Amino acid sequence: MLQLTATPASALADEPVHIRVTGLPPLQMVILTASLKDEKGKLFRSKAFYRSNEAGELDLKQAPSFGGDYMGVHPMGLFWSLKPERTFGRLLKRDVMNSPFLVTLDLYDSVGLQDLATIEPRVSQVVQRWFSHPETQRVQIREGRVRGALFLPPGEGPFPGIIDLFGGIGGLVEFRASLLAAHGFAVLALAYFAYEDLPKHLADVDLEYFEEAANLLLAHPKIRKLGIGVISVSKGAEFALAMACFLRQVVAIVCINGPNAVCDFPLRYRDLVMTPIQSFLERIQIDVSGAVRFRHCRGDPRDKRNQQSVYPIEKAQGQILFIVGENDESINSKEYAEQALDQLQSHGRSNGRMLVYPGAGHLIEPPYLPLCYASWNPHLFNVPLLWGGDPVAHAAAQEHAWGEIQKFFRQHLIQTSSKL
Repeated sequence: MLQLTATPASALADEPVHIRVTGLPPLQMVILTASLKDEKGKLFRSKAFYRSNEAGELDLKQAPSFGGDYMGVHPMGLFWSLKPERTFGRLLKRDVMNSPFLVTLDLYDSVGLQDLATIEPRVSQVVQRWFSHPETQRVQIREGRVRGALFLPPGEGPFPGIIDLFGGIGGLVEFRASLLAAHGFAVLALAYFAYEDLPKHLADVDLEYFEEAANLLLAHPKIRKLGIGVISVSKGAEFALAMACFLRQVVAIVCINGPNAVCDFPLRYRDLVMTPIQSFLERIQIDVSGAVRFRHCRGDPRDKRNQQSVYPIEKAQGQILFIVGENDESINSKEYAEQALDQLQSHGRSNGRMLVYPGAGHLIEPPYLPLCYASWNPHLFNVPLLWGGDPVAHAAAQEHAWGEIQKFFRQHLIQTSSKL
């Protein structure tokens, strides 16, 4: 009897799934597909071509894909190779508490380029991919100016506290915070524009807003009191680096593909005003996909004329982990991270390190989420933005980085405070 199994059939989105097929004819070529619809009904699909073994079985932990959206042995390839049916779509989970993504796995016993929508699959299986633990508590935050959502693990704590910052996408993005909470961290997903009564567009940035959020998190009775962490990406990583430089409450910072200087808009903190580094829009490039590459548009932070825009990272008291995708097409993130580390070293500081991932793009997210090569951003120009990344290398980077991020926060938010 033909059977397709996916174990576990219901799990967190950052947990691997073991896919097996039994009951096939020996050495038969088949197509395996995955599909899901996001909360707006937009379709994402992937497929790969496999051959059963002599016993008529197929185990994705061992069997290579011969073609399709990826080749080789990739047990989770059907998940991380999902592509939007409509160009420049990005898969984002919005409701992280009440519903999972439903991924449908289908098996077809013929290989070709035919429209599979017109063919009935031989066997199917639905996999639930959740973004929160069943006992995680979500607390809506509307205190003072601060807007966001706090995710608390089950138990009394105290828990290591983290602020989660996304980039120019705006609004409130919660899926990374809710997943980290499932691993024992208390995480505040923080909005800073385009949400509720916050500014609709990003303009002058007031670091005191982020300071207010840090103080709010530290004051919570379930949060460890010796300092918080920040996880950030893109524009959010710029603000995380500012927090590292100026806020003593921040003791561990993860910056994913961010700059080491003020970009686009002035940054204000009390009496300090840092002006943005110069941009050169004439350096914009158009990718073959039609998306816009901004990688080369910003001035060089090493240039003496730009020093007023460079963050004084040597003032940072906390530990900083730079995560860099070498195929980042949005900004020259590796060069920026190297400059920041050189700046630390020139001041006799050793509180920064860098993880470099060849082939990874700009949007390094939790594992098994699909690569977003390019997407629309409603708040940044009216063009699709190029993020970059090779799907296989990017998937490997996401899986490795996720583990390193958790180890980093455990070391500097739990073990260090325990020693103190």
